[in-house]
Amino acid sequence: MIDFDVASAESLTGNLSGIGRALVAAGTLDQKTAEMLYSKAHASHKSFVAELVDSGAVSSITLAHTLCKAFIAPLVDLSALNIEGLQTNLLDEKICRDYQLLPLGKRNNVLVIATADPSNREAAEKIKFATQLTVEWVVVEFDKLMKLNVTRFTEATEKFSTAFLNSEFDEKSLEVADDAPLDAPPQDNEIDDAPVVRFLQKMLFDAYSMGASDLHFEPYEFSYRVRFRIDGELREIGSPPVSIKEKLASRIKVISRMDISERRLPQDGRMKLKMGRDKTIDFRVSTLPTLFGEKIVIRILDPNSAKMGIEALGYETEEKERLLKAIGRPYGMVLVTGPTGSGKTVSLYTCLNLLNQPGVNIATAEDPSEISLPGVNQVNVNEKAGLTFAVALKSFLRQDPDIIMVGEIRDLETADISIKAAQTGHMVMSTLHTNDAPTTITRLRNMGVAPFNIASSVVLVTAQRLARRLCAKCKLPADVPREALLDAGFKPTDLDGTWKPYRALGCSACNNGYKGRVGIYQVMPISEEIQRIILRDGSAMDIAAQSEREGVRSLRNSGLHKVKLGLTSIEEVMAVTNE
Repeated sequence: MIDFDVASAESLTGNLSGIGRALVAAGTLDQKTAEMLYSKAHASHKSFVAELVDSGAVSSITLAHTLCKAFIAPLVDLSALNIEGLQTNLLDEKICRDYQLLPLGKRNNVLVIATADPSNREAAEKIKFATQLTVEWVVVEFDKLMKLNVTRFTEATEKFSTAFLNSEFDEKSLEVADDAPLDAPPQDNEIDDAPVVRFLQKMLFDAYSMGASDLHFEPYEFSYRVRFRIDGELREIGSPPVSIKEKLASRIKVISRMDISERRLPQDGRMKLKMGRDKTIDFRVSTLPTLFGEKIVIRILDPNSAKMGIEALGYETEEKERLLKAIGRPYGMVLVTGPTGSGKTVSLYTCLNLLNQPGVNIATAEDPSEISLPGVNQVNVNEKAGLTFAVALKSFLRQDPDIIMVGEIRDLETADISIKAAQTGHMVMSTLHTNDAPTTITRLRNMGVAPFNIASSVVLVTAQRLARRLCAKCKLPADVPREALLDAGFKPTDLDGTWKPYRALGCSACNNGYKGRVGIYQVMPISEEIQRIILRDGSAMDIAAQSEREGVRSLRNSGLHKVKLGLTSIEEVMAVTNE
């Protein structure tokens, strides 16, 4: 084996990682091959070590010997270790899984960890922060470590599922929601399987306590996966036995008042879970037939989300003033746009909560209603029964409403009735699915709404996204080059040295460096000049240019402002906005 040190090899190997430099300096790989494999690993979001071994460029044993010498770390043969005798709970399982690590033991303030990649500084930082211990790497063969971890995590998942199935719960705490669909009568005694009941309730309790917005139960040919959406990101929680998928689906359908005999068509329902004497959680349930069973998604409906207040949503002062001024008008239309899961319903209900006074008549039409708000007349659209958005709107106008909220404008008929309501003395609020505020006008034109009707009725359009909020406990200042900040969208005047962007690190109190979410908004009032552009059938680009001149931030600029405030990271803003 060739003697060398990584530092002296750096000048020979350009911008390669420490592993790449070590392999080139050792003569194991040539420079071109190493760079090609490094680029390939980066493009496929794969570790460089995995790419080296999987491609066959370097064997696991050769790689381990080379890195052992390059990074002056001991080499250990995993097959010679007594794995069952190792101390458990030394390191969070998620960190072990994410970085493919195996904790071997603790000595004073030193944590000894087996790895195939001793150059991983990010992993070392996370471990040090999470444990307050110094990391000492021990090099092992990549393929043996992978095989061992697959076995460990599979066994842990089986124990996890068994613990769930054996836990104790009050089986009467799950019940049918009061407003659950009545298309099919509940089959009370069809499903009586206590382990399945306990497992389902454990999942629902855990999802609520972890702050999840959705639960996904996903059947596959040889496995069954449960995932929670936490802060907008899906996380795998467990893998129960695949044999329970049909019983679990039937149980959920029974308490959601769905037809358990129908497995070929999607169904929707609702259910409740009692959390105590005075606490009840509502869930919206959706089933979807897949190749290997019914996928079930359960959304947690939080009635308190509409009562957080407009300040909690993340509007800047100027944006909040524009929105409050618009909804305070006696008539007109306010549109909220954004993709599914961007918080449009919460924004609308926050506005309704502000307007919900004894002297105000408010009616809403939704598909379905997610948030219950006392004092508001809420109607669930039922296409099968003929109760469409348009039919509900026509009925509302005969009920002397002051404020009307339409869950979504999907077609020309609904748009026309909504606009006529806005033109005849009613405040109308609704949602659309568009990328930003200016394209909302173009979307209405594509539906067939006349420019005059748009210009005379729409008073404000707000587009929004939800970005993950950086954890206040562990976020760290990031050293980002000036050029990268300018490429992200910052102006030279923004880079005055008075602030620094932050990056996610991760600790026991958060999810990979993020905790909660913050809104990013583009709040665009329809000014007289924008009305003129609409009347002459101008493009979305014309409207966007005019709104920018009037001081309206784009979604990207609004997100970058949140970066300046230290609320989120540049990577998160780039991920949720596109320009």
